[in-house]
Amino acid sequence: MRRLETNMVIEQQLYSVDDVWDLAHQAENENIHYELIDGELFTMSPPGYAHGRLAVLIAHYILNFTQAQKLGEVTVESGYHPPDSRHTLLSPNVAFLSKAKAPQPFWGKYIPVMPDLAVEILSPTDTLRQVRRKAALYLRHGTQLVWIVLPAEKGVDVCRSVDGARLDIEFVSSEGNLSGEQILPGFALQVGLLFPAKSDSETK
Repeated sequence: MRRLETNMVIEQQLYSVDDVWDLAHQAENENIHYELIDGELFTMSPPGYAHGRLAVLIAHYILNFTQAQKLGEVTVESGYHPPDSRHTLLSPNVAFLSKAKAPQPFWGKYIPVMPDLAVEILSPTDTLRQVRRKAALYLRHGTQLVWIVLPAEKGVDVCRSVDGARLDIEFVSSEGNLSGEQILPGFALQVGLLFPAKSDSETK
């Protein structure tokens, strides 16, 4: 889900976030998810069980932390676009948006600012190269930190921007911890909690 290489390009024309909103709210497109990169439209299939479970777990841990300290908003599968571009729309599986960026009342449509933290979960149909391309897009447009969750490796690629251009990637294994860094000061999540060991009955 949410990946580019295996997704189908609809047409060779320039789309905007307004076009996507209209498409997404047509009855025949009820179960279709869309993303935009530089006006190019992509469709995504709904996620499977493992993917959805991971998204809920990550959102749970971040939400518990941020609500206690009233730091901002946590979203799942919501559309974000840069404030200065209506031709790029990304839908992180989980995202955190600081209170300073999330005025009340909240927006009724897609969020016209990029999240502070974006989480993308690699699915079996994804390619890491394309997900890292998305990570670079997030960072280029204002996101400070991107986590790419790698279920097969039971780890997470932590992506940061270096000098506003180069993508720096740090792999954190199941024995390590994810840090909220300057975005969520004091937040820590043991990666192993996202990938519980199988029970005896499951391994037989």
